[in-house]
Amino acid sequence: MNDGLVVVDKPAGWSSHDVVARSRRLYGTRKVGHAGTLDPMATGVLVLGIGRGTKLLTFLVGVDKAYTATIRLGQATITDDAEGEITATGDVAGIGRSALEAAVTGLTGDLEQVPSAVSAIKVKGERSYARVRAGEDVELPPRPVTVSRFEVLDVRPAVGEGPEGPVDVLDVDVEVEVSSGTYVRALARDLGEGLGSRGHLTALRRTRVGGLTLEHAHTLDALSALREAGGEAGDLPMTPLAEAARAALSTRGITPEQARSLGFGQRIPSAEPGRTDPVAALDPQGDLIAVLDESRSTARAHVVFAPASS
Repeated sequence: MNDGLVVVDKPAGWSSHDVVARSRRLYGTRKVGHAGTLDPMATGVLVLGIGRGTKLLTFLVGVDKAYTATIRLGQATITDDAEGEITATGDVAGIGRSALEAAVTGLTGDLEQVPSAVSAIKVKGERSYARVRAGEDVELPPRPVTVSRFEVLDVRPAVGEGPEGPVDVLDVDVEVEVSSGTYVRALARDLGEGLGSRGHLTALRRTRVGGLTLEHAHTLDALSALREAGGEAGDLPMTPLAEAARAALSTRGITPEQARSLGFGQRIPSAEPGRTDPVAALDPQGDLIAVLDESRSTARAHVVFAPASS
């Protein structure tokens, strides 16, 4: 079995679990996982680990991500996106481009963000969304996030359908780059409230996870077509372990002796003691041997990649 990462361009209407289930059939293995859920309405980069590639996913969950999105100002929903029912409306008549740019600036940088209540965050052992759907009023505590880029691309008037008929809204196309754990739909909610109105997300497309972008992505239709044309699971596109590690992590070279030491669970000298990010260790042949913690003078392995035949 091949091992590595596959970047899928997730279609709208599919859950991340749906994509994993289809990929297990396509690649002929149960050993498939993903690095960070996308909501069903969202599209774009979903990184899958195949075989031993699942060991890399832990180190991709926490990387920064980029999105394009459309925010509808003038309406709030229970989910902060288009999948939830409308709960409130707000005036958009006085919202100009300068006010919009100022509000976006206020949502850029290091923030304390209150996650969307309809989310998978656990509250006393139960998912927050389950509590909300059961009628409970859930208030989640704020958490630190970083929005390194929040840019307005286009603003256009539109008409939305509300509970009492059509309402005037503004649709705002944006690009954002955010730290792991940031809810883009919460940014939409907060943007609307910051402008004295309401807001929710109507479209979301993830364009990058760390160094993996839409340029690396394959659609499920394209992967399925390859199998239907007679291709074997091993013939399907996959980014090999070492190449995936280079795209996603910092790297260092190690000697054959150091590779053997890591295989026996021993430490090796750190190349850059004190660094906090995980480091991929590559042997002289360029094979991925381990992902290292170099926070101390000697590096320990977070995970060791045994040979595929073992």
